Amino acid sequence: MKLKLSLLWLIVIQISFAQQRTCGMEQKMQQIMNDPIARQQYLQQQAQFEVELQKMATLSRNSNAVNNVQTIRIPVAVHYPSAGAVTESVKTCLRALAQNQINILNADYNATNADIVNFTENDASFYPGISVGNLGVQFELATENHPAGTGLTNGQVAVTFGTDFLSGADSDPTWAGYMNMVVRNEGSSILGYSPLGGSPASGHTVVINRFAFGSGSGCAGFVPAAPFNLGRTLTHELGHFFNLDHTFNNGTCSTNTNCNTQGDRVCDTPEVASESYECPEVGTVGSCSFEQFALTMNYMDYVDDACMYMFTLGQENRMRAYYNAIVSQFSTTALSNNEVLDNNFKIYPNPSKGSFTIEFKELTNSYAVEVYDITGKVIYDNNFELTSSLVQTINLENTGSGVYFVNIKTDNGLLITKKIVME
Repeated sequence: MKLKLSLLWLIVIQISFAQQRTCGMEQKMQQIMNDPIARQQYLQQQAQFEVELQKMATLSRNSNAVNNVQTIRIPVAVHYPSAGAVTESVKTCLRALAQNQINILNADYNATNADIVNFTENDASFYPGISVGNLGVQFELATENHPAGTGLTNGQVAVTFGTDFLSGADSDPTWAGYMNMVVRNEGSSILGYSPLGGSPASGHTVVINRFAFGSGSGCAGFVPAAPFNLGRTLTHELGHFFNLDHTFNNGTCSTNTNCNTQGDRVCDTPEVASESYECPEVGTVGSCSFEQFALTMNYMDYVDDACMYMFTLGQENRMRAYYNAIVSQFSTTALSNNEVLDNNFKIYPNPSKGSFTIEFKELTNSYAVEVYDITGKVIYDNNFELTSSLVQTINLENTGSGVYFVNIKTDNGLLITKKIVME
């Protein structure tokens, strides 16, 4: 009887633990700091970051310089190590799931996610002086000049199945220069992890548990599970990769009054001692100062996916400074040349009243069209196989007005993404 009760108690603990956000960043950093070579590389990269952060402080005094910063394009590779033996239909589903997750990232990192209105229309009153961050980034599945030996050809998206990052590895020099994302089974207690300041040159990766990747119905073996089924785990872990720490201090309040050197070292995220879980009501969790509320809806806290929706301006500046420090590590040939691809087809009219036409320059036997909104939600997805027409009309007359994105994909993946406005 005691054995049965003990087993039951263990199951209850595991189930309840899995319902709270957990991040393995700190354990990953312990591994790095215990490795002399990795530690030295990490410290050198952090020193470069501090130089860039000072430059950002100077830029912030010149609003024109900040506003003229160009959009960041980052080549992404997604790896499913356990999916080597799955069918082609499952692989197609997993490619779509990868794109779904990237759509979510682009919305979250550019403050175009639908729930950001919670702050701009209501919650901001609890946080005077705090502004929403917008990194101005475009994450894109890489499509060109893939590493030798991966079996991928130009035009195919950088999504692998059972071929890389095996045996639980967190880096792979084969994929140096990419923003690597690995989706695998990490048990029931860890949602994901990343280095605090990752290195694309070393092939570092962000690891996400297979039940916390993307949104929607998912694919066989990779089904997003509530309350972590909106893709925000990767938003959180990728923040670590770009050198953002948690907004909480692991149970203590600092005695140092310099917000640039204490806590998460971001001055517009109120210092808090402990993480928040589930979905606390805005303005109910205090901070260390007792004069501010905890910014519980920040992506770098531990609340559920549905209750985190923003970065701050200070976090934006910190991530951009880190990007500036590592930009030379990203591949410059992995992303498609949009100007070349634009010559292969056109979309019109744009703006549209609810339907638009895709016209190809040359016949394309099979392709897929996917349309998604600024939240990453797919509103149209259709495959056109063995077509002999150069034009295809897409009818979205029941779609609301706003900005949407159109993915044109071959059987092997994404060719190009275009923005379209519905009036």
